[in-house]
Amino acid sequence: MKQINLFEKIIGSGFYTGFLPFAPGTFGSLAALLIYIIPGFENTFIIVPSIIVLFFYGVYVSSKFEKIYGKDPKQCTVDEIVGTWISFVALPKSFFATITAFIIWRIMDIVKLAPIKDIENIKGGWGIMLDDVVAGFYSVFLAHIIVTLFGVYFK
Repeated sequence: MKQINLFEKIIGSGFYTGFLPFAPGTFGSLAALLIYIIPGFENTFIIVPSIIVLFFYGVYVSSKFEKIYGKDPKQCTVDEIVGTWISFVALPKSFFATITAFIIWRIMDIVKLAPIKDIENIKGGWGIMLDDVVAGFYSVFLAHIIVTLFGVYFK
């Protein structure tokens, strides 16, 4: 059986949010939100490379988590971090925009519109990561529409 080292466990579980007894995906997303609110993290030249690096590392580490904990394990929340960050890309860093994107992201991650459910069935870390990437793209698209249409009222 493959072992997970401490660094892999911390990152793969979204700073141990994956080991919480309830709502690990939501807590993983909240960990991503806490990182996002660090001043400057919203800069496209910071958040996009962070997403890309964490995505590929997430494929690797989530494959290890799956071998130990089973198919798409709740202990692995690195995918929620990547999906959450995608939902924030190029939005204004305002309370309204951030909360809007976060709520849409959680809905998309839970509901899993087509083809997210099918993507989730891809084996290993690719399936674990890619379904949340697609949900993140749905979220950022909808968040941009809502913020563009209604953001002027919530500055």
